[in-house]
Amino acid sequence: MFIDELKIHARAGKGGDGVVLFLHEKGKEYGGPSGGDGGRGGAVVAEAVRDLGMLSRYKHKKEFGAGDGKNGMRDKMKGEDGEDIVISVPIGSVITNKDTGERFELMKEGTRVVLLAGGRGGLGNEHFKSSVNRAPRKATPGTEGEEADLYIEVLLAADAGLIGLPNAGKSSLLNALSRARAKVADYPFTTLEPNLGDFYGYILADIPGLIEGAAEGKGLGHKFLRHITRTRVLLHCISLEEKNPRAVYDTVRKELEEYGNGLPEKKEIIVLTKADLVDEKRIREVKKLFSKKKMMVVSIIDDTLLKEFSDGLTGILKQTR
Repeated sequence: MFIDELKIHARAGKGGDGVVLFLHEKGKEYGGPSGGDGGRGGAVVAEAVRDLGMLSRYKHKKEFGAGDGKNGMRDKMKGEDGEDIVISVPIGSVITNKDTGERFELMKEGTRVVLLAGGRGGLGNEHFKSSVNRAPRKATPGTEGEEADLYIEVLLAADAGLIGLPNAGKSSLLNALSRARAKVADYPFTTLEPNLGDFYGYILADIPGLIEGAAEGKGLGHKFLRHITRTRVLLHCISLEEKNPRAVYDTVRKELEEYGNGLPEKKEIIVLTKADLVDEKRIREVKKLFSKKKMMVVSIIDDTLLKEFSDGLTGILKQTR
């Protein structure tokens, strides 16, 4: 199951306390202070991994806590640091600290960022000795670690995103071009979550369809729109079966314009799908409606058209790298 957003509460570890201790050596009555410092509290760390379904593992876990530092020890020995807790997130995740507004983006596999710092360890009494106080009985406690509500959002980083109204043929086209196994059926919103496919080393994303008002959150709303903010090319799929293809196109473009975030400026290719279901006259009529735009025609059951589309898409993606 693909989960593309998660709200959690996380706490970094508390620092260990410094301690008041004195040296006890045979034949030496006043050995001086020897209390060690407390260990640092563990941090809350995020790591980017190549697993789109990683957040599903945390579906039923909302609390995350790092280890506390250990108290100082005798002979000026420092307490052990608390163990960090590492939260694995998919590549492309954006993590927002809801308390401070700080944002972290993890775009490369293996990238690690410290979300919340652990508390500092306290100072042992050895730090407080002086010429006038050779036996200090003072130590400081460790500080609390940082704590916050975190919002994790996955934004797909694909080379091309297949967009369009429900039943525009996006999932079928993704399956035909790659090894993806996206669900296909003859009803709206078959795709309820993004599907990815490998197309000769390029990543294609089949984005959930939308309805009018998606920019305001209707239908699948932002689940559709936010996942195309990082795609380099938009493949705008329009079924040739549509009675008014231009109106269908304008509906999607309106949502892109209202959502903003750089979507209206992205390179767009109009893909007329399901060419096998109409005649050549209909194809010519629809193509005239988009004569000023970059356009491609495809059918997943016509090997010639599919090959032409595949070759053309490869060339386009090479140019945008």
